[in-house]
Amino acid sequence: MTSALFVVSEEGYWAEECIEPLTTLESEGVDVTVATPSGSPPVVDERSLDPEAAGGEEVVAEYREIDAEHPELTDPAPVATVDAADYDAVVFPGGHGTVWDVNQDRHARQLLLDAVAGEDGVALVVCHAVGILAFTNEADGTPLVEGRAVTGFPNEWEADIVNEDDVMPDGRKLPYWVEDEVVLAGADFDAELDADESVTVDGDLITARGPGSSSAAAATLLDEL
Repeated sequence: MTSALFVVSEEGYWAEECIEPLTTLESEGVDVTVATPSGSPPVVDERSLDPEAAGGEEVVAEYREIDAEHPELTDPAPVATVDAADYDAVVFPGGHGTVWDVNQDRHARQLLLDAVAGEDGVALVVCHAVGILAFTNEADGTPLVEGRAVTGFPNEWEADIVNEDDVMPDGRKLPYWVEDEVVLAGADFDAELDADESVTVDGDLITARGPGSSSAAAATLLDEL
């Protein structure tokens, strides 16, 4: 059976970016495992459950039910205990929360490295989780993202969320902007702001811009699998 590992934030994952790929893969018979940095259940970003952001009250109700009742989301594994070699794909859903935990976690970065090593694995990285690429290096120190084409959460969108001191509406200080960091690491970054969706494939690495691109990202991952 084809399998996928989802590495999800405990600090705030974006509902659509996790649940749409998760349920899409499961509907096609993919066996899904969820892991979080500590093994505690992931926490959904309440902003992603605003009906206007999510696409209506019915969608929000479905997301809330899945978040509360999905057996993998309610009982995840710690990232230190899972191995990318055991899965056909590793998925990193986005959400601002990833900048505080997943993107900074050495075990999560190793999962990403292992997923794109060789010819068998593939990784999907979405939205703010794309920031993990800026902190993931090959054994010789070369940034994993150097020279790769990627998309992700763009500065233009971030500027509409944080204030002049990079403080978010919930009071947390955003430590970095995704586009800035991955560009500094050598990525060929293009969020395709004129397009409704943005999904980029570069070898075994798939990246998606953010909300609105989750379904296309899931379909792309299925094609790669």
